Amino acid sequence: MGNGLGRWAIWIGVAIFGAICWGVLALSRGETVNAAWLLFAALASYAIAYRFYARFIQTKVLETDDTRATPAERLNNGRDFEPMDRRVLFGHHFAAIAGAGPLVGPVLAAQMGFFPGTVWIIFGVILAGAVQDMTTLFFSMRRNGKTLGQMAREEIGPVGGVAALIAVLSIMVILLAVLALVVVNALAESPWGAFSLLMTLPIALFMGVYLRFLRPGRVLEVSLIGVGLLLLAIVGGGYIDASQYAEAWTFSGNQITFALIAYGFIASVLPVWVLLAPRDYLSTFMKIGTIALLAVGIALTLPVMQMPRATEFAFNGQGPVFAGSLFPFVFITIACGALSGFHALVASGTTPKLIQKESQVRFIGYGAMLMESFVAVMALIAACTLDPGVYFAMNAPPAALGDTVQSASQAVQGFGFSVSPETLQQTADNVGEDSIIGRTGGAPTLAVGISAIFSGLIGGAALQAFWYHFAIMFEALFILTTVDAGTRVGRFMIQDMLGNVYRPLGRTSWLPGNILASALIVGAWGYFLYVGVNDPLGGINQLFPLFGIANQLLAAVALTVGTTILIKMGKLKYVWVTLLPLAWDASVTLTASYLKIFSSDPRMGFFAQRSAAQEALANGELYGTAQSAEDVQQIITNSTVDGILSVLFALLIIIIIADAMRVWAGLIRGRKQPVMSEAPWEESHLDVDGNARDREPVGAGSGSRGGYRSDE
Repeated sequence: MGNGLGRWAIWIGVAIFGAICWGVLALSRGETVNAAWLLFAALASYAIAYRFYARFIQTKVLETDDTRATPAERLNNGRDFEPMDRRVLFGHHFAAIAGAGPLVGPVLAAQMGFFPGTVWIIFGVILAGAVQDMTTLFFSMRRNGKTLGQMAREEIGPVGGVAALIAVLSIMVILLAVLALVVVNALAESPWGAFSLLMTLPIALFMGVYLRFLRPGRVLEVSLIGVGLLLLAIVGGGYIDASQYAEAWTFSGNQITFALIAYGFIASVLPVWVLLAPRDYLSTFMKIGTIALLAVGIALTLPVMQMPRATEFAFNGQGPVFAGSLFPFVFITIACGALSGFHALVASGTTPKLIQKESQVRFIGYGAMLMESFVAVMALIAACTLDPGVYFAMNAPPAALGDTVQSASQAVQGFGFSVSPETLQQTADNVGEDSIIGRTGGAPTLAVGISAIFSGLIGGAALQAFWYHFAIMFEALFILTTVDAGTRVGRFMIQDMLGNVYRPLGRTSWLPGNILASALIVGAWGYFLYVGVNDPLGGINQLFPLFGIANQLLAAVALTVGTTILIKMGKLKYVWVTLLPLAWDASVTLTASYLKIFSSDPRMGFFAQRSAAQEALANGELYGTAQSAEDVQQIITNSTVDGILSVLFALLIIIIIADAMRVWAGLIRGRKQPVMSEAPWEESHLDVDGNARDREPVGAGSGSRGGYRSDE
């Protein structure tokens, strides 16, 4: 009784403390706000959500059953299906889902102020993003690890299913190519990053062999060894960067591109325990370690949020970083930090084939997404604690800023902020760069923000340049893990599709099908990547503007499938768990799609941009970033392609949702009997830690399934 009251008292205290933090953030009027209030508001909200809401979903909505064997146990083939320690799997899953989105999305959204992004990142993940990840993981696990597109085909029907397969695979290729381009840009001409990242491969191979053959089950032991070697690789990268060997470790964009394509193929084909899972697990230590250190730095140095609570750009839609008002574009821009369709691909790709126990969907699905949201909060703080003038001088289009610190200073004044030329030059000097003007994309801004916080904690201004380059390398490592895991997920998707035509191709353990599907998915994103690296206006650069909307449309597919399955399970009273996030996501993304298609503002609408570029070309003028008439023609082509694809993707999502609603109506009214593709129940012979336990004699415990069940 006393312990129960004590636990409730602790949670009530956490809730009150979180409410105070939110009150400070929401009610501040003109006065500066310390970043610690945002940090602790996030932590308190995550703790309450994981303890209560995630547990409610697990026990009441999904009803996980640890006496039931997962596909990792039933279909264990030592290649794609294998029970994996929940700590290692958490690391793999987190590393696979946490890519560029939570790092750069919040940084770009900071142009609207710190409060709009904060609200969406924290409440969006609690009610939408983590729910999608957890439910998709559970539903895929119950269906032998089937991919999202295949589940849509089987649960919704042929019309919505085919639309989902086309949409999911097309968007998947775009997402992988975009993420790969970010990695190439970060590693090209960077000996520190190239050395450190390359060293993670032999370290990961060693960890995989060590844990499987040398010391099975010794997760803590191999973790300590792996982290030690990783730290040596990072330090070694810094040494290489400043040594005579730097030139040997300096690679061009094309060299990085071909290396990335080869690595993606190899990681997709090899058994998951050899390279992919241990490398992702290893990367997670650096990811979480860096973010934790950043949180400690914020808690100790107490930086002030210099960006206003909300800027005028949130309402007039005329921000210099990107065009569009708060609704819907702050939600599209933040993307993965709160809700990401890409996560549903991982949750229906590698992870459901490796999970030991059903109850672990809460820790791995919901918990890993909360961790990614926390990454987004840290990125937002890092951006908003910078001088707003520095922020806009880095993220506004270079054409609007000019080439000098004086012209950039004047341009920033036109945005409603002020920064001196001396401050801009001093900031560049502090991080060891010649200039920070027009360093768009979000990643350089995040690196400057991280370096400012870290240098305030360790080393002072003398080490800020070191921390800046460390942050750049950290971002590349952070993103690379989504490319290798995403490629394997893409291979599963293609095999699921090909299996409908020729059944052996659908078996993930069949090596010829494995190689063929891996080559197809790598060839698809590799082509767009290669062209994009060599042509600033071609390849994936042509499709880059679709990234945010496409990713969120993918989330609508996952939530639609989840809602359909809940209704089939007889969980109509709990269907709001996925239906409300679906309604919000669909309204946001379809509104954004409408504006991108029909807006008359060339900065926002694809067809409006096409018309403006055509007019400029007809007048013999250049347009946007074009350097020649050929570039203007390429912009016209890009805008046309992006506009057509926007229409296509929006129509596909509307078809999927409409077809699903037809199925829902039939089920609710009783005109249609629920038919699910769920695998039959089989008893698990693994204990809660994934270790084999003795089987009961035949007939023992008759009338009960027996075994261990955990609702925690």
